[in-house]
Parts: sequence; C-alpha cells; structure tokens
Amino acid sequence: MADSASDLVRYDLDGDGVLTLTVNRPDKLNALSADVMEAIDAAFARAETDDGANAIVVTGAGLKAFVAGADIKQFVGLGAVRGEAFARRGQAILSRIERMPKAVVAAVNGYALGGGCEIALACHIRIAATNAVFGLPEVGLGLIPGYGGTQRLPRVVGRGIALEMILGGAPIKADRAAEIGLVNRVVAPDALLDTAREMARGIASKGPLAVAYALRAVFAADLPLADGLAHEAALFALAAATDDAQEGTAAFLGKRPAAFEGR
Repeated sequence: MADSASDLVRYDLDGDGVLTLTVNRPDKLNALSADVMEAIDAAFARAETDDGANAIVVTGAGLKAFVAGADIKQFVGLGAVRGEAFARRGQAILSRIERMPKAVVAAVNGYALGGGCEIALACHIRIAATNAVFGLPEVGLGLIPGYGGTQRLPRVVGRGIALEMILGGAPIKADRAAEIGLVNRVVAPDALLDTAREMARGIASKGPLAVAYALRAVFAADLPLADGLAHEAALFALAAATDDAQEGTAAFLGKRPAAFEGR
C-alpha cells in the first residue's frame, strides 16, 4: 500500500508487515533540507503507531544516493545559538529512529554522507549496496557531525576508526564499511531492497513485543554490566508475562507457526 501524503518521504506498507520509507529527493541526491528532516520525523512517528508495520526499511530514491548529506546552504551564517538548535532538532529526529520499538533496517544505496551516514547509524541494522559510500566530511566545512555521528559511530566501529573517519573526513566504500562493522552485509545494488525487506520480513514475523523488549535490552548494553543485566532481567520478565510468550512456546512445542498478536 503506497501513500503519497508526503512527497519527500514515501510510505509503502506491504502485506507482510514491512514498511518501506524512501527519502524522495533524487534530484538533490536526497539531501536533508529542514523539510526533509521534518518529513522523516513525521513518517517515523506514524510508523510507531501503525499496527500494520512490524519492521521498517529505510532507503533513498534513485540509484545514486541513500542520503548524500545536509543541504549545505543551511549552514551559511548559522552561528552558535541557531547552530545548537539545528543540531538538537536533528538529534531528536534520529533518536526517534534509534528508539523505535520496531526494527529499522537501512538499505544504503549509493552515498550516505554527513547526515545520511548519521541516519544509517541511527538504524538498527545496515545493509549496503556494493556502490554505497559512507563518510562524515563535516570537518572539511569547519564543522563537526551534529546529528549524533560523534556518539554513535564510536559505539559501532570503535573510537580509533571513528576518529579516522571523523577527523580525516575521507569517505569509505561498502567493502571497507563491512570490514569495520559499520554495515551488516554488502549486496549487489539490484538485490539491496529485496535483501533488506527479506530481513525485515523475518523480524516482522516474530513477536512484536519481544522485538521491542530486545531492542530496549540491547541499547542498555552501554550501561555497566550489572545494571545492563538487571535491565535485561526486568525486560525478560515483561516478555514472559505476555500472551505472545505463551503463544510462541505453545507453537514451538506444537510444531506450528506462531500467531502473535502483540499482547
């Protein structure tokens, strides 16, 4: 089911519970204007409460770019006060993506630079086409990444590699991104969306509450171990009390597919 409510982010929900959100500004390599950022935020807000959407794929329109970065015109004369507001708003939008209770898979086609790389980092899983290019080139503009790149990239690839990418500003190709753990998988461009949707479809078939609790548990891994383990145990308890847990175990023992209802 396609929705044209926003020309800037397409909202396509299939019958298997997989929602595809496509940043749709191919003539500008899907660059992030203020309007595009707000459209992304609105799409994720809608997806969070859409009972038909159990997993989400994010990609960019066209063959050249996932999201090629921010619209550079926005940085002219920004100044300190407006600069902080600019960064805070972008961080809030990407934090919504990261905190989604549904799995978010980035299907990275082409350039993922600056804010585009930061959007990919906010997604839970990243699949790249062989022509994907990742980078945080902000230092070349006299700036730094402002949508969470300095915080998420070290958590994904380690501080040393993150500093190399952020301070050097040089882009990396898909094979290198896979080597450093920035992406989960690299596939041919014509297989990218099918691969991402297949992965999302597999997740969408699982218990939705269990997926939400698992996401919350994994993101507590930044806590001290004892605190993280306590958080995991509390979330396990919540999952164990659901009807979905009873259905899942009964289905396994009965050798039949589970019929999860999200309760």
